[in-house]
Amino acid sequence: MKEINVTQTFLPPIKEYIELLSKAWINNWLTNRGDLVLELEKKIKNKLQLEKNLIVTTNGTIPLQMAVKLFGNNKEIITTPFSYVATTSSIVWENCKPVFVDIDPLHLTIDENKIEAAITENTSAILATHVFGNPCDVEKIEKIAKKHNIKVIYDAAHCFGVVYKGKSVFNFGDVSTCSFHATKIFHTGEGGFIISNKDEYADKLFKYHNFGHDGPENFKEIGINGKMSELQAAMGLSILPYIDMIFKERKKIVDYYEENLSSSFLTKILIRKGTIWNYSYYPIIFETENDLLRVVYKLNQKKIFPRRYFNPSLNTLSYLQKKVVMPISEDISRRIICLPLYVGLEEKDLEKIIAIINFELC
Repeated sequence: MKEINVTQTFLPPIKEYIELLSKAWINNWLTNRGDLVLELEKKIKNKLQLEKNLIVTTNGTIPLQMAVKLFGNNKEIITTPFSYVATTSSIVWENCKPVFVDIDPLHLTIDENKIEAAITENTSAILATHVFGNPCDVEKIEKIAKKHNIKVIYDAAHCFGVVYKGKSVFNFGDVSTCSFHATKIFHTGEGGFIISNKDEYADKLFKYHNFGHDGPENFKEIGINGKMSELQAAMGLSILPYIDMIFKERKKIVDYYEENLSSSFLTKILIRKGTIWNYSYYPIIFETENDLLRVVYKLNQKKIFPRRYFNPSLNTLSYLQKKVVMPISEDISRRIICLPLYVGLEEKDLEKIIAIINFELC
């Protein structure tokens, strides 16, 4: 019996990857922003209609850490408890204090109506997550940030290809980040990017990701090594021609789930109005955690492995100095899973998944 995991990495024909790799061999250049990295940045900007200042990185967490480094100043950063752990750990790693604001139970993004009450004189930024590719209320967040003179960082790890009100979701905020991890819709094995439409921020971020270099022998900023390699860039360049097909195939699977899963005992994420979604994940929310555990057990027996994503609620992490209660996030994190979703998932497998869930909930 084959395993059906929550996701499966999309791989291009190996011949096409090797052909791109050969350019690195010919150039004898594997890192330090070679031709393939520069080409990937240009093609991503063109594909997603991004404005400027995109920097690809070696993974998707370093951009978050750099953004917090840029704006944090060892102060408080308002953030969501419902995200992957990297969102919170990046704040703590950079010696800032995460201040949690609970989530909207429908969109699963940070509740923009609760942000202002959490702002203090020590608040330096808001770090919000576009959950499962579902945009935050960027207009309200921008108004709040401007009113209080604080910065906005978006963890847009799941957002490759997402469009909100006619433009890429990456164009919102002071800084936006993305992940190119192997589990993502578009990937470079490991990788990511950071983008800012403000030149002064982009200049600092560029130096941050390259040891602080300002020329071959000058160091203007403190920095780390966040550079993407040519090997990673070759993977991205070989996948990019397939991205529209990937979106299309994932949409078919999501539509199949929507049409056939019983909705009587499940809640689905509400995609924000004005969004062209990328079908990055398919989350379902059960009425109780016991229902979830029972269904997951039955799925696992058939070697089907959904993921409890996101669990636990980040405000409960053991290394946080002060624990706060986030009732909506904590409740949903106990009752939500993401179902298998990837190119190549067959209809017979979908039928099996749906049959188990519908039977257990009837």
